[in-house]
Amino acid sequence: MFTPIRINNQIRAKELRVIDEDGNNLGVLSFGDALDKAHEMDMDLIEVSPNAVPPVAKIMDFGKYQYLEQKKLKQAKGPTGGETKNLQVKIGTGEHDLELKAKKASEFLREGHRVKIDLFLPGRAKYLDPNFLKERLDRILTLVSENYKVAIAPQKSPKGMTVIIERAKG
Repeated sequence: MFTPIRINNQIRAKELRVIDEDGNNLGVLSFGDALDKAHEMDMDLIEVSPNAVPPVAKIMDFGKYQYLEQKKLKQAKGPTGGETKNLQVKIGTGEHDLELKAKKASEFLREGHRVKIDLFLPGRAKYLDPNFLKERLDRILTLVSENYKVAIAPQKSPKGMTVIIERAKG
């Protein structure tokens, strides 16, 4: 459960283990002494570990503290891989252009992204034989140089036909 961060006069503890901005332990101080020390340094007193005995408070700028916490969260989540990248191909796309699109798809897979390949079907082309359309999608899939697996099999979409591939493990 999320507990709100208490700063300055919101802190309820009578005694606090106080740490300065550089991480040096200033010892156990009364709340009043710790708050005075924070005001002397023109900083905030931030309760960082309310469940410890005695609670731990840090003297530092609250804005900087929030920034560092956000930075920690982002690092914990890791890189933003797994994004879905889109490539669009038409029925009549030439071999050279397909090779370029396949090369781009391979780059995306190498970076750890999923790749959504749309076979764009204008007008009446949407009603062509589904096997013919799957064969057109297979043309580009055979040119992809990275090892991949089909995450979502070819299926009809508003634009025409779509397949989603992702990097194969190992």
